[in-house]
Amino acid sequence: METIAPLWLWMAFAGFVLASLFVDFVVLSKQGAHVVGVREALKWSLVWVVLSFLFNGLLWWAVKDSTGSVALANEKSLEFLTGYLIEKSLAVDNIFVFLLIFSYFAVPPAFQKRVLMIGIIGAIVLRTVMILVGGWLLAQFHWILYLFGSFLILTGIKMWWAAGKESDLEDNPALKLLRKLLPVSQHYEGEKFWTFENGKKIATPLLMVVALVGLTDVIFAVDSIPAIFAITKDPFIVLTSNVFAILGLRAMFFLLQAAASRFHLLNYGLALILVFIGSKMMLIDIYKIPVAVSLAVVLGILAITMIWSAKTAPNT
Repeated sequence: METIAPLWLWMAFAGFVLASLFVDFVVLSKQGAHVVGVREALKWSLVWVVLSFLFNGLLWWAVKDSTGSVALANEKSLEFLTGYLIEKSLAVDNIFVFLLIFSYFAVPPAFQKRVLMIGIIGAIVLRTVMILVGGWLLAQFHWILYLFGSFLILTGIKMWWAAGKESDLEDNPALKLLRKLLPVSQHYEGEKFWTFENGKKIATPLLMVVALVGLTDVIFAVDSIPAIFAITKDPFIVLTSNVFAILGLRAMFFLLQAAASRFHLLNYGLALILVFIGSKMMLIDIYKIPVAVSLAVVLGILAITMIWSAKTAPNT
């Protein structure tokens, strides 16, 4: 696996992620369990977006400094931006599933922050492994691109047909598996994951929620990671664009929680994006679609879908 990123940039990225998690778990945890309002969620969403763009600027400077090529720096910066936007877009669909899980388990709003904080750490670790393995496989077996491409196209078609239909968590195979593995109490015990009933240690519903959120994120990563690999083969750019989108997931969840109904048509747009990226992979040996074109297509689909959603949003 080859990467354009110098070693110091890898170290800077790792240091930033560790510092961010420290802020989340040490500084913000002192707030205790509390309901995250729209204002707080909007503030943190903007912070994460700004930090992502600042890192992209650092990536541009590092590539230019190490290669002396402005054109290559521009290309890698566009790859990061496109990958970040794809992951951020698909994360919206992920958030809708999180909303369904929280609603199904009646998770108190004050406890939702803790679930998402733990979910983010799990997502970063699991996605890092998946990206490194995926990058190695692509480097060894070029034909896997076609496998990824066809998978994304089929996923996009499935998402299109499922859009607008009511989701039923009761049929979720991950939930059925967890119920077989874990005896679960009927009541929450604050933010605890375990409790005792009749002298026996059993899980609280909060542990079930955390496990289900983690499994759900892995399932969504199977879509998003190949989609970003279609934009760039550089594992550093795939990893960083993915992680920066994940770090802002918690804030985006609480922001979209208050406006979920206004994005009722977004799944159609996400389906089109997956089909486009899958088609880009399938055509890689015939015609390589420029990164700038990919970025424009993704932005265009998102803009049209969101405007369409806003105009046709049901009155509440």
